[in-house]
Amino acid sequence: MSKIITSGGDEAEFAKPLYVPIKRRSFFMYAGATAGATALLLSGCNDDDDETVAPGAVSLGSGDVGVLNYAYALEQLEAAFYARVKASPAADFSATEKEYFNQVAAHEAIHRDFLKAAINRDAPGKIIANLNPNFDSIDFTKRATVLAAAKTFEDLGVQAYNGAGKYLKTPAYLVIAGQIVSVEARHAAYVRDLIANGSFADDSIVDATTGLDKALEPVDVIAAAQGFIKEKLDATSVGK
Repeated sequence: MSKIITSGGDEAEFAKPLYVPIKRRSFFMYAGATAGATALLLSGCNDDDDETVAPGAVSLGSGDVGVLNYAYALEQLEAAFYARVKASPAADFSATEKEYFNQVAAHEAIHRDFLKAAINRDAPGKIIANLNPNFDSIDFTKRATVLAAAKTFEDLGVQAYNGAGKYLKTPAYLVIAGQIVSVEARHAAYVRDLIANGSFADDSIVDATTGLDKALEPVDVIAAAQGFIKEKLDATSVGK
């Protein structure tokens, strides 16, 4: 990990084109879609006017935009968490751990801003609003509780992308989701090893039969994340 911190490594290379301001050219470069802008239009985006949304809930939408809003909601949560850690790191963090969390805070902010730009560009008016995190259950002053929360968010993020990828209809978005989840998996592995060395890919997150990271459906991910978000989210139409 020290190599990643000092050199920037692959994660920095991943993030480089996405640093704000996110320009149209950068988005195309990341999407690998320079040959056909229309391929990036949300052709798989269904009209969600007929959705049945739980009372008082924020619908994430349907089709590709629903998946993007779903990812955007989770990235908002992660970005807010790491921004809080960066602003007020646990007193018992090592210098290396502080630097690591600073770096991850930048990654997650980039993921959030990238998804926001993509949705606003391709599905104007369909982006969800900024969410308000609820971190009352997290003691940010202690290393152990911060790491436990980071593990929860990172494992959940990986399982979320793995579970939602099959719902994306636009190939370029699937490419981007695959790149983002690879970064999230690196975060998850590092945090897990900080908590328990060698647990970076144990049976709790990797299916012992397939050898693949486990996946969760959007409704299950949102149910797990809901306690950390003040607004009630409805993911029942994501990918439909």
